[in-house]
Amino acid sequence: MIIRTFLVLAIAFASSQALAQAGAGLDDANLVSAETLAGHALLDEQLADTIVRARPFLTAADLDSALSNALNEEDRQALYASVFRQINLNTAAREEIMLIPGMSARMAHEFEEYRPYTSLEQFRREIGKYVDDDEVARLEQYVFVPLGLNSASEDDLMTIPGMTPKMVHEFEEYRPYASMEQFRREIGKYVDDDEVARLESYVTLD
Repeated sequence: MIIRTFLVLAIAFASSQALAQAGAGLDDANLVSAETLAGHALLDEQLADTIVRARPFLTAADLDSALSNALNEEDRQALYASVFRQINLNTAAREEIMLIPGMSARMAHEFEEYRPYTSLEQFRREIGKYVDDDEVARLEQYVFVPLGLNSASEDDLMTIPGMTPKMVHEFEEYRPYASMEQFRREIGKYVDDDEVARLESYVTLD
């Protein structure tokens, strides 16, 4: 009985480690509708349409660039409290990390200090050395850990924003991937080039 309980707990723990490689809670600038965007205090219909036409944003810097002519830095920071394009914890440049509202140079350094991240659990543990749980949870909304194309579990893949069970099946169908070109070719059978590029930004070849 004790052994069975231990095994159940161990499996549950392993599963919790695997899940949630991308934070959640904000409107994804690549996926949210124009109508929802236009409902934000800082956006009107014209600017919402501008955002939609500029998709896909492969980095937060792309989103910031698209908005820079329409909104000043203060207003963009205010918007990013609810609409954002998550950053890759392992590759984002310092300038991109600094786009996270309330980010300081010191905290940006801590983000970089613990690279490479293998899970959001690692992120929570390391960043939790400097801020409380509520702030860790807030920061987590803005980040993701890239997933290994050949090793990520079905549950991991489902954490990619906009992912569907059907697309997860297609990701797994063509394993093992020998190159990103192969990934583009195979997944490009199901979605257009922009969507392939967006999905590719969340994965890495392991």
